[in-house]
Amino acid sequence: MRSLLAAALAWVLGAFALLSGSAPLRAQGWNDPVRCASNDGHYTRCVMPWRDARLMKQESKAACVRGDTWGVERGVLWVDRGCRGLFVAGDRWGGRDDDRYDDRYRDRYGDRDDRHHDRDDDRGPWRPGPGWDRQIRLQCDSNKKRYQMCQVDVGPRGHARLVRQLSDARCTEGYSWGWNRAGVWVAHGCRGQFVVDRRW
Repeated sequence: MRSLLAAALAWVLGAFALLSGSAPLRAQGWNDPVRCASNDGHYTRCVMPWRDARLMKQESKAACVRGDTWGVERGVLWVDRGCRGLFVAGDRWGGRDDDRYDDRYRDRYGDRDDRHHDRDDDRGPWRPGPGWDRQIRLQCDSNKKRYQMCQVDVGPRGHARLVRQLSDARCTEGYSWGWNRAGVWVAHGCRGQFVVDRRW
Protein backbone atom coordinates (compact mmCIF):
# COMPACT_ATOMS: atom_id res chain seq x y z
CA MET A 1 0.00 0.00 0.00
CA ARG A 2 2.85 2.39 0.90
CA SER A 3 4.56 1.71 -2.42
CA LEU A 4 1.31 2.47 -4.29
CA LEU A 5 0.90 5.79 -2.44
CA ALA A 6 4.56 6.68 -3.03
CA ALA A 7 4.20 5.92 -6.76
CA ALA A 8 1.04 8.03 -7.00
CA LEU A 9 2.70 10.92 -5.14
CA ALA A 10 5.76 10.73 -7.39
CA TRP A 11 3.50 10.78 -10.48
CA VAL A 12 1.57 13.85 -9.23
CA LEU A 13 4.76 15.74 -8.34
CA GLY A 14 6.33 14.85 -11.69
CA ALA A 15 3.25 16.02 -13.60
CA PHE A 16 3.19 19.27 -11.60
CA ALA A 17 6.88 19.92 -12.31
CA LEU A 18 6.36 19.21 -16.01
CA LEU A 19 3.34 21.53 -16.29
CA SER A 20 4.87 24.34 -14.29
CA GLY A 21 8.12 24.15 -16.27
CA SER A 22 6.40 24.09 -19.67
CA ALA A 23 5.24 27.72 -19.62
CA PRO A 24 7.77 29.98 -17.91
CA LEU A 25 6.56 33.45 -16.99
CA ARG A 26 7.97 36.24 -19.14
CA ALA A 27 9.09 39.40 -17.40
CA GLN A 28 7.80 42.72 -18.74
CA GLY A 29 10.60 44.16 -20.89
CA TRP A 30 11.61 47.82 -20.90
CA ASN A 31 10.66 48.25 -24.57
CA ASP A 32 7.38 46.30 -24.46
CA PRO A 33 4.13 48.29 -24.46
CA VAL A 34 1.88 47.77 -21.44
CA ARG A 35 -1.80 47.08 -22.05
CA CYS A 36 -4.00 48.45 -19.26
CA ALA A 37 -7.80 48.14 -19.28
CA SER A 38 -10.63 49.47 -17.13
CA ASN A 39 -13.09 46.59 -17.50
CA ASP A 40 -16.74 47.44 -16.83
CA GLY A 41 -15.66 50.99 -16.04
CA HIS A 42 -13.73 49.98 -12.92
CA TYR A 43 -10.51 51.56 -11.64
CA THR A 44 -7.51 49.34 -12.47
CA ARG A 45 -3.78 49.59 -11.67
CA CYS A 46 -1.13 48.09 -13.97
CA VAL A 47 2.54 47.46 -13.28
CA MET A 48 4.95 49.16 -15.68
CA PRO A 49 8.75 49.22 -15.91
CA TRP A 50 8.98 53.04 -16.30
CA ARG A 51 8.56 56.06 -14.05
CA ASP A 52 6.19 57.76 -16.48
CA ALA A 53 4.02 56.61 -19.38
CA ARG A 54 2.15 57.96 -22.37
CA LEU A 55 -0.73 56.56 -24.38
CA MET A 56 0.49 54.98 -27.61
CA LYS A 57 -2.86 53.58 -28.80
CA GLN A 58 -6.37 53.91 -27.39
CA GLU A 59 -8.27 50.63 -27.72
CA SER A 60 -11.55 51.62 -26.07
CA LYS A 61 -14.55 53.62 -27.24
CA ALA A 62 -14.38 55.40 -23.89
CA ALA A 63 -11.95 58.30 -23.98
CA CYS A 64 -8.51 57.90 -22.44
CA VAL A 65 -7.64 61.34 -21.08
CA ARG A 66 -4.55 61.76 -18.90
CA GLY A 67 -5.44 62.96 -15.42
CA ASP A 68 -9.09 62.04 -15.92
CA THR A 69 -9.40 58.42 -17.08
CA TRP A 70 -5.74 57.39 -16.90
CA GLY A 71 -2.56 58.49 -15.19
CA VAL A 72 0.59 57.52 -13.32
CA GLU A 73 0.81 57.59 -9.55
CA ARG A 74 4.01 56.63 -7.70
CA GLY A 75 5.30 54.70 -10.70
CA VAL A 76 2.06 52.73 -11.21
CA LEU A 77 -0.17 53.16 -14.26
CA TRP A 78 -3.92 53.45 -13.59
CA VAL A 79 -6.99 53.53 -15.82
CA ASP A 80 -10.64 54.24 -15.01
CA ARG A 81 -14.14 54.66 -16.49
CA GLY A 82 -13.65 52.32 -19.47
CA CYS A 83 -10.25 53.51 -20.73
CA ARG A 84 -8.25 50.72 -22.40
CA GLY A 85 -5.02 51.18 -24.29
CA LEU A 86 -1.38 50.44 -25.01
CA PHE A 87 1.09 52.57 -23.06
CA VAL A 88 4.80 53.18 -23.59
CA ALA A 89 7.57 54.98 -21.70
CA GLY A 90 6.79 58.65 -21.15
CA ASP A 91 8.59 61.51 -22.91
CA ARG A 92 10.55 62.49 -19.81
CA TRP A 93 12.63 59.36 -20.22
CA GLY A 94 12.16 58.53 -23.87
CA GLY A 95 12.84 61.88 -25.51
CA ARG A 96 13.45 61.54 -29.25
CA ASP A 97 13.82 57.76 -28.86
CA ASP A 98 10.04 57.58 -28.54
CA ASP A 99 9.75 58.51 -32.23
CA ARG A 100 11.77 55.47 -33.21
CA TYR A 101 9.84 53.42 -30.67
CA ASP A 102 6.54 54.39 -32.27
CA ASP A 103 7.88 53.47 -35.73
CA ARG A 104 8.88 50.00 -34.50
CA TYR A 105 5.50 49.23 -32.94
CA ARG A 106 3.12 51.05 -35.30
CA ASP A 107 2.72 48.07 -37.65
CA ARG A 108 2.28 45.68 -34.76
CA TYR A 109 -0.27 47.65 -32.75
CA GLY A 110 -1.96 49.92 -35.29
CA ASP A 111 -1.41 53.18 -37.11
CA ARG A 112 -2.28 55.72 -34.42
CA ASP A 113 0.36 58.41 -34.02
CA ASP A 114 -0.02 60.39 -30.81
CA ARG A 115 3.20 62.38 -31.23
CA HIS A 116 1.39 65.30 -32.86
CA HIS A 117 -1.40 65.53 -30.27
CA ASP A 118 -1.35 68.16 -27.57
CA ARG A 119 -0.62 66.06 -24.49
CA ASP A 120 -2.01 68.67 -22.10
CA ASP A 121 -5.35 68.82 -23.93
CA ASP A 122 -6.49 65.52 -25.45
CA ARG A 123 -9.62 67.18 -26.83
CA GLY A 124 -7.83 68.23 -30.03
CA PRO A 125 -8.51 71.37 -32.09
CA TRP A 126 -12.18 70.59 -32.84
CA ARG A 127 -14.82 72.28 -30.69
CA PRO A 128 -18.57 71.58 -30.71
CA GLY A 129 -21.10 74.18 -31.73
CA PRO A 130 -23.36 76.20 -29.44
CA GLY A 131 -25.79 74.20 -27.35
CA TRP A 132 -23.48 71.20 -27.01
CA ASP A 133 -23.01 71.77 -23.26
CA ARG A 134 -26.35 70.74 -21.84
CA GLN A 135 -28.17 68.38 -19.50
CA ILE A 136 -29.37 65.04 -20.91
CA ARG A 137 -31.84 62.75 -19.12
CA LEU A 138 -31.87 59.05 -19.91
CA GLN A 139 -32.96 55.68 -18.55
CA CYS A 140 -30.53 52.78 -18.51
CA ASP A 141 -31.55 49.21 -17.59
CA SER A 142 -29.54 46.11 -16.69
CA ASN A 143 -32.01 43.46 -17.85
CA LYS A 144 -31.40 39.93 -16.53
CA LYS A 145 -28.54 41.44 -14.48
CA ARG A 146 -26.47 41.93 -17.65
CA TYR A 147 -24.02 44.74 -18.33
CA GLN A 148 -25.55 47.47 -20.49
CA MET A 149 -23.90 50.59 -21.91
CA CYS A 150 -26.22 53.51 -22.66
CA GLN A 151 -24.25 55.70 -25.02
CA VAL A 152 -24.16 59.46 -24.84
CA ASP A 153 -21.08 61.64 -25.29
CA VAL A 154 -20.52 63.02 -21.80
CA GLY A 155 -17.66 65.25 -22.92
CA PRO A 156 -14.22 65.62 -21.36
CA ARG A 157 -15.45 67.88 -18.55
CA GLY A 158 -18.90 66.33 -18.03
CA HIS A 159 -20.27 63.92 -15.46
CA ALA A 160 -23.35 61.78 -14.77
CA ARG A 161 -25.48 61.06 -11.72
CA LEU A 162 -28.31 58.74 -10.74
CA VAL A 163 -31.51 60.69 -10.04
CA ARG A 164 -33.99 57.83 -9.57
CA GLN A 165 -33.55 54.11 -8.95
CA LEU A 166 -36.23 52.04 -10.72
CA SER A 167 -35.07 48.53 -9.83
CA ASP A 168 -35.39 46.44 -6.68
CA ALA A 169 -31.67 45.69 -7.09
CA ARG A 170 -29.57 48.40 -5.47
CA CYS A 171 -27.80 50.84 -7.83
CA THR A 172 -24.36 51.47 -6.36
CA GLU A 173 -21.92 53.69 -8.22
CA GLY A 174 -18.77 51.82 -9.16
CA TYR A 175 -20.43 48.42 -8.70
CA SER A 176 -23.78 48.32 -10.50
CA TRP A 177 -23.60 51.61 -12.36
CA GLY A 178 -21.03 54.12 -13.49
CA TRP A 179 -20.14 56.43 -16.32
CA ASN A 180 -17.31 57.35 -18.64
CA ARG A 181 -16.86 59.59 -21.65
CA ALA A 182 -18.98 57.21 -23.77
CA GLY A 183 -22.04 57.27 -21.50
CA VAL A 184 -23.64 55.48 -18.55
CA TRP A 185 -23.26 51.76 -17.82
CA VAL A 186 -25.37 49.55 -15.57
CA ALA A 187 -25.00 45.95 -14.34
CA HIS A 188 -26.20 43.51 -11.64
CA GLY A 189 -29.87 44.37 -12.25
CA CYS A 190 -29.64 48.12 -11.71
CA ARG A 191 -32.31 50.12 -13.56
CA GLY A 192 -32.46 53.85 -13.19
CA GLN A 193 -32.92 57.34 -14.54
CA PHE A 194 -29.74 59.35 -14.97
CA VAL A 195 -28.78 62.91 -15.71
CA VAL A 196 -25.68 63.59 -17.80
CA ASP A 197 -24.24 67.09 -17.47
CA ARG A 198 -22.47 67.23 -20.81
CA ARG A 199 -19.55 69.64 -20.82
CA TRP A 200 -16.79 70.27 -23.30
